[in-house]
Amino acid sequence: MANTDITQRSQYERSDLLAGGEGLRRGSEKGSAIYTVIALIIGIALCVVALSTIESWAQWLVLGVIVVTMLAIMAALGPNRKGSGSSFKVGR
Repeated sequence: MANTDITQRSQYERSDLLAGGEGLRRGSEKGSAIYTVIALIIGIALCVVALSTIESWAQWLVLGVIVVTMLAIMAALGPNRKGSGSSFKVGR
């Protein structure tokens, strides 16, 4: 930042380029809530069907591995993990 002129500096510190996303427009909260409710209902229905059709220990083992894998992926890609860059702010 030492060798920049005023236009380069102001371009660098523009609010719509901040890493936090404060300048980004978000969608409808109502639409998001409706999608969440529908996804939960479908997810619960699929879980009930899956749990009622499992017959052997091998199927339980496969289901357990799938659940553990999904939890590991969620932990690895989550926005609150250390080093995700979510707390990084440019120009502040």
